[in-house]
Amino acid sequence: MIEWFDDLALGMRFKTSEVTVTTEDIQRFAAEFDPQPFHLDEAAAEKTVFKGLAASGWHTAAMSMRLCVEARPFGPQPLMGLGVDDLRWMMPVRPGDILHVEGEVVELIPSRTKPQGLAKVKWTAYNQRGEAVYTFTPIAILARRPDPATA
Repeated sequence: MIEWFDDLALGMRFKTSEVTVTTEDIQRFAAEFDPQPFHLDEAAAEKTVFKGLAASGWHTAAMSMRLCVEARPFGPQPLMGLGVDDLRWMMPVRPGDILHVEGEVVELIPSRTKPQGLAKVKWTAYNQRGEAVYTFTPIAILARRPDPATA
């Protein structure tokens, strides 16, 4: 079980559970946070580059974050960090899509001055056809295993 920064290794992989995206979820999120016609109105969305209703990219990001949090890749440690690298939306998320997220540890940076380290996990959200729809690489802050000699 992963509990500390020191338990991680480059190449380690994680996989989340799934979430089904509904029309109602897309429209509810968009109404509050991204009120554009291609997220709110099916008829209007048909006339856009999306050619149909599409989830806001921020909605896709929020769903992906929820899945990652629920997967608890760092055991009891929370998912918190300094920022996100390489955030990309590759294709629209549609009503009926079933998303899951897979992650791979791509960088580990132990602090020289603090009892913590930075971990970069490249996460990719996939739909039910295995198509990558979104990717992001957060810079997570994780506590290091306490040194028994100093405890």
